[in-house]
Amino acid sequence: MKDTPRPLAVQILNRVEGGSFAQPLLDAFLSRVTLPTPQDRGLLTQLVYGTLRLRNRLDWIIREMYTGDFKNMEPGIRNILRVALYQIMFADRVPTYAATNEAVEMAKKLYPGRSNLVNAILRNAARRMDKIKYPPFDEDPLSHISVVHSHPLWLVRMWAEELGLEETHALCESNNEIPPLAVRVNRLKTTRSDLIARLEESGCGATPSRYSPDGIVLSGIPVSLGEMSLYKEGQMQIQDEASQLVSLLVDPKPGEMVLDVCAGVGIKTTHLAHLMRNSGRIVAMDINRKKIEPSRLLAHRLGATIIDPIAYDATQSPPADLLERFDRVLVDAPCSGLGTLRRNPEIRWNTTPEDMRKNSPLQKAILNRSVAYLKKGGVVVYSTCTISSAENEEVIRRFLADNPGFECLRPATVPAELLDETGGTLRTFPHRHGVDGFFATAFKRKGA
Repeated sequence: MKDTPRPLAVQILNRVEGGSFAQPLLDAFLSRVTLPTPQDRGLLTQLVYGTLRLRNRLDWIIREMYTGDFKNMEPGIRNILRVALYQIMFADRVPTYAATNEAVEMAKKLYPGRSNLVNAILRNAARRMDKIKYPPFDEDPLSHISVVHSHPLWLVRMWAEELGLEETHALCESNNEIPPLAVRVNRLKTTRSDLIARLEESGCGATPSRYSPDGIVLSGIPVSLGEMSLYKEGQMQIQDEASQLVSLLVDPKPGEMVLDVCAGVGIKTTHLAHLMRNSGRIVAMDINRKKIEPSRLLAHRLGATIIDPIAYDATQSPPADLLERFDRVLVDAPCSGLGTLRRNPEIRWNTTPEDMRKNSPLQKAILNRSVAYLKKGGVVVYSTCTISSAENEEVIRRFLADNPGFECLRPATVPAELLDETGGTLRTFPHRHGVDGFFATAFKRKGA
């Protein structure tokens, strides 16, 4: 089929439904496919993310219009219908007939014999849209939130038990908003005020972030961020404000030895290097060898020369040459990512309760191993980008039970309004703070 936003969106959604992440796929399609206008590129992005965010609500309508078994409908047909319905309901500039006609043409080419079904469902939905009835909030609030604000019911139920109904309602509503684009200034090369001035000169809207002293919120970017000279020069790095706060909680000092246990490609690692003024040493550990080269490339672009990437399994006993060597250890643990649903809406559909149960033992194992890397008096920080007591508070409770010689620190390097009622744990929420949902706690040996 011709490369236009709607068929491309369906292709991406088909692959996401198979377990892929949307952002890398979208980036690959945008780099590989020539779309004639910036409006087309923007429409493709809107269709992919909008459909993923509101999938449950769209599916509710499709079920209302479909007499067969929705579960047995071909995934490609489902995604054709979802994309078209999203446009009919939420894309003001797309006429209903245009969305319907292109969906029917797609079905004709890709699923012969199913175009009449697509046509009937979409025309019926457009005609009856104002008569669709959703689960009433006062009778079944969990189902209402699940359908109207488009989250799986198990997740709504879990959050309602942990956060309460009102907070869950606000959180799910917030998760469907388009998040701000935040970057971190690279203080090894510039200052925040200078970078803001240069961004504004290049035609961007740029304002200081609310919580992180290194953050800038962008708007109205004239070109792709990766194409900007300021980005290529290493003046800045894309990173949500909540993620930046984790490195501030670690609070590394120039000249120290620091270990980033689950470093990935090194976004937080490079922030640690900036805070250390590129003085000392950081070991960036990750189990995946494929992360080493991207980590090196990122460090090179940002001018962070003190980072040493290595591949190692953090659940194993530390190598002898790394025992009790580090002043600070960051355990940015693998997690479900439920705090990032604004940016990664597919996570809500590709995560199961069983996945949640598997994460906690891994997180506990990594955190328990991490203390062996610490010098006497050293600090270890545990962090996640999820909103889940099993991956957060329960891991901390178990760690303190297994390591009674440690206690939580009361951080002075992050805003007090972001700390929990004990004053020792950083917690951010999209609906409260306008940033991703993060959790982080620092520990130190008692009396050290």
